[in-house]
Amino acid sequence: MTAKAIQDYYRDEYAHCFGCGRLNKDGMQIQSHWNGEESVCHVMPKPYFTGGVPGTLYGGLIASLIDCHSAATASAAKWHDKVFALDDQPLSRFVTASLKVDYLKPTPMGKMLELRGRVKEIKGQKVIVDVTLSSEQDICARGEVILVQLPEQDVHW
Repeated sequence: MTAKAIQDYYRDEYAHCFGCGRLNKDGMQIQSHWNGEESVCHVMPKPYFTGGVPGTLYGGLIASLIDCHSAATASAAKWHDKVFALDDQPLSRFVTASLKVDYLKPTPMGKMLELRGRVKEIKGQKVIVDVTLSSEQDICARGEVILVQLPEQDVHW
């Protein structure tokens, strides 16, 4: 796995997201890491992210985690696809065009969550990512996210 998180390579102007922005002091500041052919993120949700059923995580937060982890996965995969090392330049940012989440079972509170992302397709500026969200190796949710690369004047791919 990479030592630094994928989000550490985002330019400062793109590092304020609630879920993954390292510069958002009130955000979750999740950290995704590239590991071979997939991305991995571990996160412990705060107790106030509870859902409507006691002891379970709020579904909107599950969607946010899948969304932000997918964006990091798309950024790293696009970089990897171009045969650059993560330290070469800041990563391009991706925004969500479509987010589909299947909630398979309640996600328990008070347990470390693991997100795993795999790229399904890279086509030009579009990347499709599949993500699983697990608690203690039990898959609680799956997501498919279509992301689009933000245009950047100084990216020369």
